[in-house]
Amino acid sequence: MRVPFTKMQGAGNDFVVLDETRQCYGLSTAQYRFLGDRHFGVGADQILTVRPSPSAGIDFEYLIHNADGQEVEHCGNGARCFLKFVQDQHLTDKAAVSVKTMNRVLELRWDGAGRVRVDMGAPRFDPAQIPFVPPDPLAQQTGTGQLWKLPLDTVPAGFVRLALVSMGNPHAVLIVDDVAHADVATLGVAIQRQSAFPQGVNVGFMQIVGRKQIELRVYERGAGETLACGTGACAAAVAGMQLGLLDGRVNVSTRGGLLSVEWDGDAAPVLLSGPATTVFRGEIELPDKL
Repeated sequence: MRVPFTKMQGAGNDFVVLDETRQCYGLSTAQYRFLGDRHFGVGADQILTVRPSPSAGIDFEYLIHNADGQEVEHCGNGARCFLKFVQDQHLTDKAAVSVKTMNRVLELRWDGAGRVRVDMGAPRFDPAQIPFVPPDPLAQQTGTGQLWKLPLDTVPAGFVRLALVSMGNPHAVLIVDDVAHADVATLGVAIQRQSAFPQGVNVGFMQIVGRKQIELRVYERGAGETLACGTGACAAAVAGMQLGLLDGRVNVSTRGGLLSVEWDGDAAPVLLSGPATTVFRGEIELPDKL
């Protein structure tokens, strides 16, 4: 099967974007995995699919598959690329569109400075909504936030303390002194494998630079460390705000570029701003059986 695609990136987080507004390709998990493979396929952190509106008041449906072929709930950097794609492909002439993901509706719009702003919805902190099964039921209260103790025999202390945030997908945020030298791969895998996270988790490593600036690396489910993670940027910024370490508007420096996160607290939506770039377009022959 021959499939047209667009390669895009947002702050280095890269995507294969598929247009299924006229035809559904019905791809298998293995075919999504093939598309994401950097040696045999196109190569991407995630594969994004544009589908027609599923109901009144919503412009498009937005599907996200990780490089391992598994469908996931949310991708903030991908959402920005989604808006640029549907406008560039003349699928809409709206300046702002609403899109349905697996578990929420997002509003995407240009912010007037050549960047896209995404209403990411309100964050959630209840362990059951992450989901997280606390090995230790007592969290350390800091500000209005909580740090949860997770036993981990690969670190000298025997445990790590994590801030937990759901942005529609699960995030655990670890505060580090020097993100450049953090053992992201080893710790990311070790934390993801803990049974306390029954659906897995994205692991963020956050260095506080100042009250308006953080540096961040994220080890994602199904993709490994990426150059940027939009939901991870939101989760880290919100966690820092909850813990009293950050102000309500934060610049997030990732290895792939700069993102901005705003949050007014409580049930207010988190706003994510950043770049969206088209890299190239092409077609790929997908094997029918893999």
